Amino acid sequence: MILYVYKMEAYATVLTYAIPGFVLLIILESLVAKFLGMQVNRPMDTISSLCSGMTNTLKSLLGLSIVIISYKWMVGHIALFQIESSVTLYILAFIGLDFAGYWSHRFNHTINIMWNRHVIHHSSEEFNLACALRQTISSFVGVYFFLYVPLALIGVPAQVIAITSPLHLFAQFWYHTRVINKMGFLEHIIVTPSHHRVHHAINPIYIDKNFSEIFIIWDKWFGTFQEELAEEPPVYGILKQANTWNPFIINFMHVWGLAKDAWRTTHWVDKLKIWFMPTGWRPDDVRERYPIAIVDDVHNRKKYDTPASIQLQIWSWFQLVFHNVLIYYILSNIADFEFTHIAMYVSFLFISIFAFTTVMDKHSLALPAEFLKLVFGIFVMTYLGGWFFMDTIIPGATIMMSIYLILSFVLTVYFIKYEEPQLQLDI
Repeated sequence: MILYVYKMEAYATVLTYAIPGFVLLIILESLVAKFLGMQVNRPMDTISSLCSGMTNTLKSLLGLSIVIISYKWMVGHIALFQIESSVTLYILAFIGLDFAGYWSHRFNHTINIMWNRHVIHHSSEEFNLACALRQTISSFVGVYFFLYVPLALIGVPAQVIAITSPLHLFAQFWYHTRVINKMGFLEHIIVTPSHHRVHHAINPIYIDKNFSEIFIIWDKWFGTFQEELAEEPPVYGILKQANTWNPFIINFMHVWGLAKDAWRTTHWVDKLKIWFMPTGWRPDDVRERYPIAIVDDVHNRKKYDTPASIQLQIWSWFQLVFHNVLIYYILSNIADFEFTHIAMYVSFLFISIFAFTTVMDKHSLALPAEFLKLVFGIFVMTYLGGWFFMDTIIPGATIMMSIYLILSFVLTVYFIKYEEPQLQLDI
């Protein structure tokens, strides 16, 4: 991971423009798909994807990442050259980032513990622009610093990397779609939707292929390229189905499974070995005693779904929009927030997103989570004398927030207790 030299205010400003852009493109994709007679979105899946994007944004605001060796340190200590800023320099930085991205992406797929950093991105059983926003909150330590050594050696400045990295990241959004078919000669140069559909597929022929992020040449050079085949339609998701809409559970379900297996195995070597073996490896004794359901017939795989009345669907969409408004408020005013206020704000939103996505699962965890949210919300308003100073911008904001908290708790009780039987999450 690279330590960005952007100040948090600059990062938040970028997001205030990027988020509406992503939402508009998701809506446009849905309209184009409808025109083409395709269904690319399911309501609960799309809401879950967008909630994952929100949690990733909130984690970034807290800066919950540890960089073992920052890029800024490396370029200051091991650079062999001093390069003047130029267009060529930015092109070199972009290519270098893409090379590093290929290998970090490949490691995430092929090493057991590293898969936990990436599983959220593949967890959707659809393939659409919304699933591109399924980004991790579980990668707390930047372990791939060594991949940026070549850039540091040639003296690419840290500020160039700081500017190029977000552009490289955002450039990976557009190809998460089914509405664009193959793109002619571009298929030989860049990562296209066809290439990335292969990457997200769980068909045996497609597993662990097409790791490239911008330039497809890396897969062709390193033997991981696979073309999308007309006779083998991609089936999306992960082999151990997530079976939840809750992004927090998805983010940590794999590492939780590894921890349980490490505890349960009787072989001390396996307790250490399990973390670094190929993804999916389990000790023999644990695999026999604690079998895990894995998709073995991808074309007859049943997608995860939950009974959702029209009332629950409407409420879930409202929750999504409401939480986006709350996030937009802190992004727009982050310069006026102390870190303790940011931490409190993010904590509330984490609890709230956990609660309402668990309601979407119809799971009993939603009730204690919603109660915790209500209590924490009341505490915040009492401690700060209002809802994070929002009354100065929107008169009566604290009253509206109080009404929302009560309404959210009441509706959660209704949806969990009186609509459909609650489900059990397999975690």
